[in-house]
Amino acid sequence: MAAIIKSAEEFAKMRIAGRLAAEVLEMIEPYVQPGVSTDELNTLCHDFITQQQQAIPAPLDYRGFPKSICTSINHVVCHGIPSSKVLKKGDIINIDVTVIKDDYHGDTSKMYPVGEITPHAQTLIDITQECLYLAIAMVKPGVQLGDIGAAIQAYAENHRFSVVREYCGHGIGREFHESAIQVLHYGQKGTGLTLEPGMTFTIEPMLNAGRRHVKLLGDDWTVITKDRKLSAQWEHTLGVTTTGYEVFTLRSGEHIP
Repeated sequence: MAAIIKSAEEFAKMRIAGRLAAEVLEMIEPYVQPGVSTDELNTLCHDFITQQQQAIPAPLDYRGFPKSICTSINHVVCHGIPSSKVLKKGDIINIDVTVIKDDYHGDTSKMYPVGEITPHAQTLIDITQECLYLAIAMVKPGVQLGDIGAAIQAYAENHRFSVVREYCGHGIGREFHESAIQVLHYGQKGTGLTLEPGMTFTIEPMLNAGRRHVKLLGDDWTVITKDRKLSAQWEHTLGVTTTGYEVFTLRSGEHIP
């Protein structure tokens, strides 16, 4: 199956959906505090998306997922389900948001410290974000996805973190997950799909403080590190342009080095 090449009109729609997703992450930040439950964060995001943005939270009822956002705390790698669990000082949490507007998806996630966190946790968060940024900066026509995966892996491992291999970035547009594009966050240079203008996808590296191995819990969604050590993730949706890339989910004041 060939990757779906988007038109300028489709880029415009993805730009809108991406901006809305970014706005959700900006809106929720002040509420990420000790004592708040992830269910409360979910409700705030759901109401903001449906009422303020007049949009649709893509995760809700997607393949049976019961909530409107994913909340992954500490050793939860991804797809954490919001619940009555209350955040406490020193936690780290990833909030993953996907908004549908006019049939197009914007998918993004961000790490948040809960109060004061340890220097080690902060370093994990920072290096994971740096992995995302260095990967985005590589995106342009002619680059192979294996080059990007290899760069992420090398940067992470040079900082003594491991890269989760079971989950990857994905093509995105009218569909939440377009299977023709899979962005591995590890790999070998000179391999994989060659990027072309009009391709749209997410890059979303997940780094673990311990070993890379993960475990799926009995709810069939929540993924944790097998050794229960911390995990972090950052995600953006972007498109390939004729000269490089456009990040659709860039937040206010955010800059890709």
